[in-house]
Amino acid sequence: MTVVGFDTATPATAVGVLREDGTAFERRHDPEPGERPAHVTRLLGLIEAALADAERGWEHVARLAVGVGPGTFTGLRIGIATARGLAQARDLPLVGVSTLRALADGARADAGEGAVLAVLDARRGEAFAAAYAGEAERLAPVALSPADLARAAGEMAVPGGPPALAVGDGALRFREELERIGAVVPADGSPLHRVDARHVCRRAAAAPAPGRAPVVPAYLRLPDAELAARQRTVP
Repeated sequence: MTVVGFDTATPATAVGVLREDGTAFERRHDPEPGERPAHVTRLLGLIEAALADAERGWEHVARLAVGVGPGTFTGLRIGIATARGLAQARDLPLVGVSTLRALADGARADAGEGAVLAVLDARRGEAFAAAYAGEAERLAPVALSPADLARAAGEMAVPGGPPALAVGDGALRFREELERIGAVVPADGSPLHRVDARHVCRRAAAAPAPGRAPVVPAYLRLPDAELAARQRTVP
């Protein structure tokens, strides 16, 4: 089947197309330092560009996929709302894919026998993280402080085996804490730190046929605005 998948959980807007022959294509927009995310203005255009790269039209698409986070509240809301609208308009099944799982999939080959720790910057001095060894989930998606993140990374190492490979913009932000306990963090410019939408597509293609339950975001914690509102109501 041909799958269109995208992820807007991070500042980047990443779109992928997986053809039925297994060939995958990606188009993306990565904001420059200081530039705001462009999910609203870029997403639909990137989808059309990726389909053109794959030489496929909407009539070939059998499944849609969207990254469900964790990530920014606004980014997730835009991506999932767009995915729901496209799925309804084109009568296509929609699959939700963990953004952390897709990030880890991109680093699996580099991890060898070790675990991949996928880490996204959650702001507020925290990180969203999950860990995987092959298909096995070693750490379920969770929001962690830097100290707890380092502790979790240390627990991923197998005695006598390779250290955990930590990837994602959260791994870059908390590089010092992670490297202090022996985790490996690739260089700042490594593509391993980016969520690749082709892995969103591959995850969705391998998933069971989706049911009728709606795809919902995995926030892991309250949005900033709601947290601030609750704090204002505390006497």
